[in-house]
This record gives sequence, structure tokens and C-alpha cells, in this order.
Amino acid sequence: MITAGRIKSVDFYRKIPRDLTEASLSGAGLSIVAALTMVFLFGMELSEYLSVSTSTSVIIDKSSDGDFLRIDFNFSFPALSCEFASVDVSDVLGTSRLNLTKTVRKFSIDSNLTPTTGSEFHSSPAANVIKHDEKVDEESVEGAFVFTSENFDKYAHQFPITAVNFYAPWCYWSQRLKPSWEKAAKILRERYDPEMDGRILLGKVDCTQEGDLCRRHHIQGYPSIRIFRKGSDVRSDHGHHEHESYYGDRDTDTLVKTMETVVASLPSQKLALEDKLNVTENAKRPAPSAGGCRIEGYVRVKKVPGSLFVSARSDSHSFDASQMNMSHVIHHLSFGRKLSPRVMNDVKRLIPYVGNSHDRLNGLSFINTHDLGANVTMEHYLQIVKTEVITKKDYQLVEEYEYTAHSSVAHSLHIPVARFHLELSPMQVLITEHQKSFSHFITNVCAIIGGVFTVAGIVESIFHNTVRIMRKIELGKNF
Repeated sequence: MITAGRIKSVDFYRKIPRDLTEASLSGAGLSIVAALTMVFLFGMELSEYLSVSTSTSVIIDKSSDGDFLRIDFNFSFPALSCEFASVDVSDVLGTSRLNLTKTVRKFSIDSNLTPTTGSEFHSSPAANVIKHDEKVDEESVEGAFVFTSENFDKYAHQFPITAVNFYAPWCYWSQRLKPSWEKAAKILRERYDPEMDGRILLGKVDCTQEGDLCRRHHIQGYPSIRIFRKGSDVRSDHGHHEHESYYGDRDTDTLVKTMETVVASLPSQKLALEDKLNVTENAKRPAPSAGGCRIEGYVRVKKVPGSLFVSARSDSHSFDASQMNMSHVIHHLSFGRKLSPRVMNDVKRLIPYVGNSHDRLNGLSFINTHDLGANVTMEHYLQIVKTEVITKKDYQLVEEYEYTAHSSVAHSLHIPVARFHLELSPMQVLITEHQKSFSHFITNVCAIIGGVFTVAGIVESIFHNTVRIMRKIELGKNF
């Protein structure tokens, strides 16, 4: 039978009667120091338990084959017209998408990057093939009025409708348009005599001879057909003109029909402005009011090496590569999903260095100065690395893409572009959040209390015995 006496025999903490113990000042002082040390170490351990630690590892990117990478951008091109600005993407797998418009918006800006209007610029509708006259008469017909810098304003403000073909003699498309334009001008001159009727005048401008005039009207592609309307809202002595670009077929019959439709709308200027986008199956669009363009939006690309291009593009115009200026300002460029400021702040509190390189090109300007010459392509080489932050509960807190950027210029024989080379790393950075378990915390607390108590006891015992021995030596006693 187990008795109370037998149970007491396993007592690890046998008590010594108080009468047999002795208190000392040194022991009291050491006890106070030991207690303060315990409190301090306990506070340090509690702080470490409540804090979150992270571990960083580099692993193979876990993205699946069907994943796409979103690219958000906002660029300003002070010398590239929205009329021809095109956003293209391509990759090493052979995928190539040209002139993306579904998720891209364009706004006309001036050379100071100031928007000229608050509305979005809508590009011309994508036509299958621009129709031209199949047969050209052997006899050359000269029916279009020749505009120069000296006479343009005079005649453009004199006629209610002035249609102008801005062309370059070396341009293939200008050469194909020339016979149709001259023939249509002759037909309309006969039907609407400029001196007797005076409602419409068809003319032409040679941009190789009248460069200043073409730049004033933001002509960047050849041929460019502009239709100038003499407005009724007079802003100066010469009045203010509404004008638009023509993107329709270029055969004689279509040109004549289009111009007659425009003339027919003249009795009601208000009606003309309302109907101008519906004439000849949306073949006309408002002409750009400035020579620059701000391009914003996003695209989705496969997670393989590729390129993002911004260039001048048209299936029915030619461009003078020596006159193209691809200077640009990068307002924003980032990859992956946009992170809210609150989420980013939470991440930075956890990992301060995360998020410092996800938009490193923001606010930078890349300007083609005169000393660089012509045919200059602006190139940016981006190396993109995925970073994933996992919380202690295996919850994905954030997934972001950071990148390094190296920019350069290159002379090209082709049309200059702004090119962003995208190189995605096959590795990803995995940041995992860790927190100590409660059992580990309790174990450390017990170790602190027991360790300090034991060490303090040993120190006090050594000190006490040393003092006692020294006293015996002083009294001459043997020990």
C-alpha cells in the first residue's frame, strides 16, 4: 500500500528549516540582480516570440504553362502622332500581335506633354485593303491646287471645304494616290468651280519641299489626306477650322463621292459636324491636334522572353525614318497585378526591401538629342524576377515582379521604335514568414528562469565560501 511517507521520498525539493539558513547582504544583492536579469531576458524572449521572421529562398518559377504576365504602362511620346502610334508585342515562340487597341488608350499631347483635349484619340478603323485605281491614264492630269507655306492659310480660310493631300514624291503610296487625287480634283473643279461656286478646293503639299508646313499640321505618314472645314466659331480674323483625316479608299470614284458628301453637308454646319464620323462608312476621323501621343493601358504576354514595341505603323502609309523621333517619357511601367498602397505598406513592414524595384523606370525621360543623329531606336533591356511572399498560414500575401533595366540607343536602317526587351528569369524568390511556436517560447522562458537562478546560486556560493575562508586565514585558523 502506497503511503504518504513513500510519496514524500520522491520529493525533489526537500525543505530546509528556516532556522538552519542564513541570509546575507551579498546574497540579497545577487538575488536582486538575478531577478532583474530574468525580467530583462523574459522581455527579450517575449519580443522575439511576438515578432515575425522570414526566410528567403530561390526556387524554380512555379508558374504553369498557361499563365500570362500583365504589363501596365503609361508612356508619352512628344514627337509621335497618335494617328500612327502602335503598340506591338512578340515573343520567342513566334507570337506576334500588332497595333493592340482593346486595352490601350491614346491621347494627343503637345511637345510639353500637355494634353490637347480631354478625350481619347480613336485610331482609324482597320481596313482590309485600301482600294486604288487599277488603271492609270497615260496622260498626266494636273487638277490639284499646289499649296505652299505662303498661300496655304489664305486659301484654306477662303473655302468652306479644303481637302489637302500631304505627300512625298519618293513614297510608294503617294505615287499610287497621285493619279486618283489629280483626277478627282479635276472632276470636282469642273463641278464646283472655285471662282464661281467656291465651296470646295482640292490641293496638295509636297512635304519634301514644304517641311515646315507639314510639321505644322503634324504630318508623319505619307500620304496624309486632311479635310479642313471653315468653322463658324470665329476665334481670329481668319476663323477657326475643324479638320479631319481621311482613311478610306483612294480610287477616283470613292474620293469624288466622299468630297461630294462633305459638300452636301455644308448648308448646316452643325449637321456636318455631327455626321462627319458617319460619312463613307467611317472613313474619316478627327485629325490629331498635336504631334505627340500619350499611350496608356496594359497588355498580357506569355511568360517567355519577348519584346514590347511602340512604333509608327500603317498598312497604307510610308514613313521617313530620318524624321522619326522616338523620344519618350515613362510615367509608369510595372509587371503583374497592381498592388494597393495598403498591401504594399504591409509587405514593407514585413520585408523592407521588397517593392523597391517594381517600377524603377517610372518618371525617367529618354530624349533623342540632336547629337545622336537620325534613325535612332530607343532600347530598354529588362530582366524580370518574380517575388512571392507566403505567410505563416501558407497564404500568399503578395506576388510581385521586380526588374532591372538597362537602356541604350541604336541606329537602325528601318523605322525607329521604342523597344522593351523582356527577359523573365526561370527562378523566383520565395519569402516565407515564420513565427516561433508557443511551446518553444515556454521552453526558453523556463531555461531563462532556471539558468539564471542556478548560475546566481553558484556565484553566491563561491563568493560566500571565499569570504569565509579569507576570514579563517585572518584569524590564523587551519582549514
